[in-house]
Amino acid sequence: MGIDPGTNFTGYAIIRTLGKSKKPQLVVSGVLELSKIDDPYLKLQMIFQRILQIVDTYHPDELAIESQFFGANVQSMLKLGRAQGVAIAAALQRDIPIFEYAPKKIKMSVTGSGTASKEQVAFLLGKFMELTATSQTLDETDAIAIAFCHHIQGTLPTTGGSKSKNWGDYVKNNPHSVYKGL
Repeated sequence: MGIDPGTNFTGYAIIRTLGKSKKPQLVVSGVLELSKIDDPYLKLQMIFQRILQIVDTYHPDELAIESQFFGANVQSMLKLGRAQGVAIAAALQRDIPIFEYAPKKIKMSVTGSGTASKEQVAFLLGKFMELTATSQTLDETDAIAIAFCHHIQGTLPTTGGSKSKNWGDYVKNNPHSVYKGL
């Protein structure tokens, strides 16, 4: 499960891999829109409840969430941290392991560049998995990218004992990789 936390929009996505191909498939994704709610604590409650509902419905094995980044606006960082915290608390309520990824790591996993735009990330995600027409908001595709990043981290070649010297070798040595055909 991938979560893109926010107090106005929280994106979520569940992906799965089946069979030998290990190509990720999008199960469900969406956005919890909270921008019209004034009470900041009610927003946090709604994030907690919705994430818990998704967890109880789809039973994800793990939760990947975007870690906080450093910005100039301390109030924005505080609000983001609170949203992230309640999403993590919801997963922990059901004993789901948590994995955090920096925004640059997520972009790098999807596009190969840590400075890619959100639009580039969304475009390339469509090359790796079939996205539904509803997954058009950037908060939603960010959540899908976070889940995809976590998936990729589990399938990347390791430095210890890997037969792959570069991405070309990795794709050649791993014909069932999600990168095949790109």
